[in-house]
Amino acid sequence: QVQLVESGGGLVQAGGSLRLSCAASGRTFSSYFMGWFRQAPGKEREFVAVLSGSGGRTYYADFVKGRFTISRDNAKNTMYLQMNSLKPEDTAVYYCAVHRYPYRTGTMPADFGSWGQGTQVTVSS
Repeated sequence: QVQLVESGGGLVQAGGSLRLSCAASGRTFSSYFMGWFRQAPGKEREFVAVLSGSGGRTYYADFVKGRFTISRDNAKNTMYLQMNSLKPEDTAVYYCAVHRYPYRTGTMPADFGSWGQGTQVTVSS
């Protein structure tokens, strides 16, 4: 049983930073792409960033390029999202996810089969 637990969310002023963590258990994840998504009230869940099992390949949504950095530590089975220069429009629940299949990437929520419970990020203006 795959379990993903996010942490690190909170309230921050615009321009500030947060670091989200996603602790994974139940499987060896080093062969799987993992990603971050977010969902704001009244909006659909959207892709934020994804990285390969080794961490060598990363993809970002245009709206976070240059501000967010995705990384992972396979020894700790943990993935991170460093968020800098936060904006009020970044306010959302942030979810981590594991791709359904090894060595496959994607940016659609349907590509990912395991999800965490989410962590709230609120950016005040």
